[in-house]
Amino acid sequence: MSRSRTAILAALALVAGASGTALAVVPGDAGITAVPCTVDYKVQNDWGSGFTASVTVTNNSAAKSSWAVKWSYAGNQKITNGWNAKVTQSGTAVTAANESYNGTLATGGSASFGFQGTYSGSNALPTTFTLDGVTCNVDGGGPTDPGPTDPGPTGPGTKVDNPYAGAKVYVNPEWSAKAAAEPGGSRVSNQPTGVWLDRIAAINGVNGGMGLRAHLDAALAQKGSGELVVQLVIYNLPGRDCAALASNGELGPTEIDKYKTQYIDPIAAILADTKYAGLRIVNTIEIDSLPNLVTNTGSRATATPQCDVMKANGNYQKGVGYALNKLGDAPNVYNYIDAGHHGWIGWDDNFAPSAALFKEAATTEGATVNDVHGFITNTANYSALKENNFTISDSVAGKSVRESKWVDWNRYVDELSFAQGFRNQLVTAGFNSGIGMLIDTSRNGWGGTARPAGPGATTSVDTYIDGGRYDRRIHIGNWCNQAGAGLGERPQAAPAAGIDAYVWMKPPGESDGSSSAIANDEGKGFDRMCDPTYTGNARNGNNLSGALPNAPVSGHWFSAQFQQLMQNAYPPLP
Repeated sequence: MSRSRTAILAALALVAGASGTALAVVPGDAGITAVPCTVDYKVQNDWGSGFTASVTVTNNSAAKSSWAVKWSYAGNQKITNGWNAKVTQSGTAVTAANESYNGTLATGGSASFGFQGTYSGSNALPTTFTLDGVTCNVDGGGPTDPGPTDPGPTGPGTKVDNPYAGAKVYVNPEWSAKAAAEPGGSRVSNQPTGVWLDRIAAINGVNGGMGLRAHLDAALAQKGSGELVVQLVIYNLPGRDCAALASNGELGPTEIDKYKTQYIDPIAAILADTKYAGLRIVNTIEIDSLPNLVTNTGSRATATPQCDVMKANGNYQKGVGYALNKLGDAPNVYNYIDAGHHGWIGWDDNFAPSAALFKEAATTEGATVNDVHGFITNTANYSALKENNFTISDSVAGKSVRESKWVDWNRYVDELSFAQGFRNQLVTAGFNSGIGMLIDTSRNGWGGTARPAGPGATTSVDTYIDGGRYDRRIHIGNWCNQAGAGLGERPQAAPAAGIDAYVWMKPPGESDGSSSAIANDEGKGFDRMCDPTYTGNARNGNNLSGALPNAPVSGHWFSAQFQQLMQNAYPPLP
């Protein structure tokens, strides 16, 4: 989240404690004279010899079809690579010029980019920026009065811009033990994963397992003297997952009061315990819920009766709003709402309506947009992080890639571009401009021998896409225990502009659902999309499911899947 409004208005440039943030004045507010451009330069992560940073430039002058931002360093910083801009350096002088896809900069419009660099000694922030030769952050050629500065985080429980920056992330001992017990599993068993609270009983622990307090106590032991993030998945809405039977929950469609009093309230009480005030607690709020109300209701071919019921009773919005409100009361808690993935809401019909629905939920049951720190995409899904062999603007044999069977008129081809684009849409819908995005990369690596080295043949748009795409699923709508998948990017903070972190919120090796009906006491149903022999439905274009055989009930350990994820990991495992 961004710093306080007062601090942003007051500061020309500042070093905000450990956060390493240079904030520009905001034009157009009372008492502030408009400036030709503003630049917000933020160091997202600094490890003593290197750093990552994000930069947002806002143009308050005439619209531009191309742009270049320049600054100089006082130290010996050297930029090694960048994203969303062509970043070059000569001595201490840096130039960041637009890419072909983001050259348009309207009056009042903004562009964001990021980069990684190295340094020794101090990493002093640059103080002067220009946009196409015009000095930013000043009015009439003179400096704006910087006024008071924001000292940044001052102690435990203080909200920070990015909870992952400068922090370790909790390693779940239960998942770690399962991973380490697998042949070769010790290569990843120290990775942080989400703790799933997928039923009321999980709060206190199921079958002798760790409950929420036990995880938080273990996190305190892992924390030491530094900062530590604990990742929780809040996942127990009434009528949960109305379009996917494998992950149905224990609460019926009308049991919203039980959700509030027996599920959210006890979790909120534990998170509010001052014993845990020094932890940074990240909540992923109700995956695969709100997008269903956009895509799987009404007259759409993908509609289900269960989703129509949930849209009519409003209990998804009420549940999410209540969770945001109650859980967000603790000052060390960061709420990220699940935002599906590009293969779900990347189409024009779904994109803006989804953002609007999220805004509705975030302002229900006493919640406000200030209870939302950001959003998470690709949770428990497989969409590739970055498709390098084609872009959405490519044309082959006279046809746009959007006309291919795989892309199918979607506006996005991968999760990174979608997360960055959807972040802008969410801000447009009314969320705070400082929201950050998380991308789950636990199962979207798509490596191994099937990973293409370049684009496909240009004989048709389909051969071009199918021959070059990393994502090897039969159809982008397939979601259950996908064959051929691999571990993706390892969890890391601030990897790209607008992205707070890559995370493994879905613990690799935990099943999406059983391949055949299995009796259980967890409220989990059987979904044919988890059956390898199933020939599909409207949501996956009536294609084969692409699921692995012999899978257990959702959430249970699936050794064969874990082994395949390691085998096909990208970047590869050592």
